Amino acid sequence: MNSSRIIRNTGYLYLKMAITMFITLYSTRLLLEALGVVDFGIFNVVGGLIAMLGFVNNSMAVATQRFMSFAEGEDNMCKKKSIFNISIVLHFFLAIIVGLILLLLLVFFFDYVFNIPSERVYAGKIVFFSLIISTVFSMMSVPYEAVINAHEDMGYYAVVGVFESVLKLFIAFIICWTLQDKLILYGILMTLLPICTLTIMRIFCHHRYKECIVSPLQYWNKNILREMVSFAGWNFIGISGSMIGSYGRGIILNHFFGVVVNAAYGIAIQINGQILSFTNNMLKALNPAIAKSEGSGETERMIRISLKGCKFSYYILAFFAIPLIIEMPIILSLWLKNVPPWAVVFGRLTLTNSLVEQMTIALGTSLLAIGNIKQFNVMTTVLNVVFLAFCGVLFILGFSPITMYVLNIIFCGVLTSCLKIYYLSKYSDMKYSLFMKAVFMPVVIVSAISFIGGMIPYYLIEDSYYRVVSTFIISSVSFVCATYYWGLLREEKNVLWNDIAKKGINVSNSYLEAIDKVQNVFYKGIENIEKKCIDI
Repeated sequence: MNSSRIIRNTGYLYLKMAITMFITLYSTRLLLEALGVVDFGIFNVVGGLIAMLGFVNNSMAVATQRFMSFAEGEDNMCKKKSIFNISIVLHFFLAIIVGLILLLLLVFFFDYVFNIPSERVYAGKIVFFSLIISTVFSMMSVPYEAVINAHEDMGYYAVVGVFESVLKLFIAFIICWTLQDKLILYGILMTLLPICTLTIMRIFCHHRYKECIVSPLQYWNKNILREMVSFAGWNFIGISGSMIGSYGRGIILNHFFGVVVNAAYGIAIQINGQILSFTNNMLKALNPAIAKSEGSGETERMIRISLKGCKFSYYILAFFAIPLIIEMPIILSLWLKNVPPWAVVFGRLTLTNSLVEQMTIALGTSLLAIGNIKQFNVMTTVLNVVFLAFCGVLFILGFSPITMYVLNIIFCGVLTSCLKIYYLSKYSDMKYSLFMKAVFMPVVIVSAISFIGGMIPYYLIEDSYYRVVSTFIISSVSFVCATYYWGLLREEKNVLWNDIAKKGINVSNSYLEAIDKVQNVFYKGIENIEKKCIDI
């Protein structure tokens, strides 16, 4: 594992995140103001369906990424060319098939599933059609994104992400200023984003990477095709279950409680997505290293990397999520002028579920790298279906929307995490006790101390911005102290201090070099002045 590359790539992704997070949050505020709660809810429910049915593409995307990183670990150029060309063909046909399926389902969903006001049905259909086009182009960009990730070239990836966010902000400004139907125009303009991204990725990859040669007939390999399709098929079951559970929540909430509650659901998803970007960036840099370790036959190292990825990704998420959970009402009032009903409690419970999932997040990547995903994906799909069935029954009986989020934590958080631990211990040398010692106990202790620290100003100080700042400071300090004393192993502390010492030495050396350069320039200037005086 090239630690310096992982750190550098993580840095690129965090820089991207810092820029895109601000842009995304501000864009969401503009869009909520411009569209209104009803149209914003419509876009979420329609866009959510597109995302759900795009799980077909996601299953192939994961397969492409896994096989490309595996081949990179084997250092097999011919195999990489075959994987790239096969993925190009598969994603092209998948894009066409998914696009046609979505068109066929348009009438059905608008007549029988969506609970949209009649006067906004036409606008919703235009948005639906626009997002179909967007989905098609997004699918065709997956092979190029897989190549970039396999090469761990995250600097370029970060630049494209920032560019895409700037375009989203520009679109948000247009929506605020336009006198046309804002929802229709927003759906049409969002179609341009994946087209621009695909064009840029295609130019960059063909120029930079040798395996990016589009010649399917020359590099066609039936064995690789069979392996990729088989892997993608079983991964399809797992992802479909996850997407059904994810989008099913929005559909059920919209059906029983209307678009206003769905708007709150959309806000909670936005908050969760932005906070998760802190950990996703690290995992995005770490995932290729996990796949490469398994590809080179180093399973023990893969497990070690995965456990550290679980722990540190949880720490990163919890550092921001815990004070945000405590002060969610005031934070939302600062972000949004009009906070939709249920948004506060939805946001808190969504972040809680993400914390539970984060404890085993990298173990899922290890399972994908090993390749034995059949049983795990079948079980997770069953859990998601049972979860939605429970929610539907309880809502018919009159339970509140909060019930869904509590069940989501149990089924999609706790039980799914247990399945990851079970199957990884089954297919590798990882022991239950190793996970408990390396991940579970440290994160629980750190989280408890941080939460208790954050609750002190919450109970002692009245609602105010001063209390929010106090909560974040005390929670953060408690978190850092607890992490150092109880959340890190001795060798991790040694690495941390050695890294700080090295950086300190580098800074000192740079400082001394800069002084020397200034002195040299000064002395040369004096010498020149003296020479001129002598000449005179």
